[in-house]
Amino acid sequence: MPGFELFGDLEKKHVNDVLDNGVLMRYGFDGMRNGHWKAKELETALEKTFQVKHAQLVSSGTAALSVALASAGVGAGDEVIMPTFTFVATFEAIMQLGAIPVLVDIDDTLTLCPKAVEKAITSKTKAIMVVHMCGSMGDMDALQAICKAHHLLLIEDACQAIGGEYKGKPLGSIGDLGCFSFDFVKTITCGEGGAVITNNKDYYINSDHYSDHGHDHVGNDRGAETHPFLGYNYRISELHAAVGLAQIQRLPEILAIQKNNFNIIKEVLSEIPEVTFRKVPEGGIENYSFLNFFLPNLETSRKVIQGFKEGGVDACWNYFDNNWHYIRKWDHLKNLKSLAPISEEVKNGLSYLKNKEFSQSDNVIGRNISSLIKLSWTEEQVKERALKMRDIIKASL
Repeated sequence: MPGFELFGDLEKKHVNDVLDNGVLMRYGFDGMRNGHWKAKELETALEKTFQVKHAQLVSSGTAALSVALASAGVGAGDEVIMPTFTFVATFEAIMQLGAIPVLVDIDDTLTLCPKAVEKAITSKTKAIMVVHMCGSMGDMDALQAICKAHHLLLIEDACQAIGGEYKGKPLGSIGDLGCFSFDFVKTITCGEGGAVITNNKDYYINSDHYSDHGHDHVGNDRGAETHPFLGYNYRISELHAAVGLAQIQRLPEILAIQKNNFNIIKEVLSEIPEVTFRKVPEGGIENYSFLNFFLPNLETSRKVIQGFKEGGVDACWNYFDNNWHYIRKWDHLKNLKSLAPISEEVKNGLSYLKNKEFSQSDNVIGRNISSLIKLSWTEEQVKERALKMRDIIKASL
């Protein structure tokens, strides 16, 4: 990861198609296109790749989360269970709809702990959002069972895990709706972009309309379209879709490179008895975009990260003090610092964060180190990196 490391002639060809015909918008202007519909082509490719009936492109992964939730009827006052370890977009998307994010602990999968999810369910719970962080998944069987028992939606945030699988099914295709991000640093990129996938026709139609101001997209005349309901502008452009169309064709190559580099490093680090690796549920296959491993405690993790920095080992993180991805540094959420007014219902719903402790998550994240897997490394560089990481870890124990 990420896909921008493999830009080339294919991306240029698709982008030039758009520039040559001059239609940058994904809808309308049929007569000017000369047969080029990059967004539609990419949606078809996504449906085939992820084995689903419907795909709707949007402007970002964050937009995909909001569109997915709205399309399934999540809104004001509803509670959505989410993990403490994710990207801030998860709770942003929930709150944008007037819904309430309910944060719960993760386990050693680095994703939702099913027991914590079960305890958090109330009469207001509408959905569970599992976030497949750093390329792998949680216990999807357990989460599906919980959703079935309590009649809840299961939303998959697969923004960091495109290409991963669980029991033969692509991540994103297992729940009621799946969400992807195609921003500049994702496994495949459009520069900016995202997608919602689903097998539910009603959710798809809702997402198609909602992401374009509520337009129904009936017929070829944009001016004659009606508005079945309110919507917003979450459209992707043809230029962005063109880049993504090239990138999705590269996905098998990207995953193969990541897997090779991942396995080289993991094999070397496996020599250290004190190093353990994230739990991948039985039947799960990572997308190999990150190698996640655990050390005995937070102190050792911090010592190793400092050793990596001093030793020139880049792109490794301990997320305990990270303000993008972990609850401890989300003061703007805890203190509800927002430019737009927040409803009293949401304020009351989030009051639990003032004093809530997530000791289980702290223990997991404190011991974890996450290493990005780059595509541009030569095999020699990967082996050199692995040995350097091994030696620094050993010296820190």
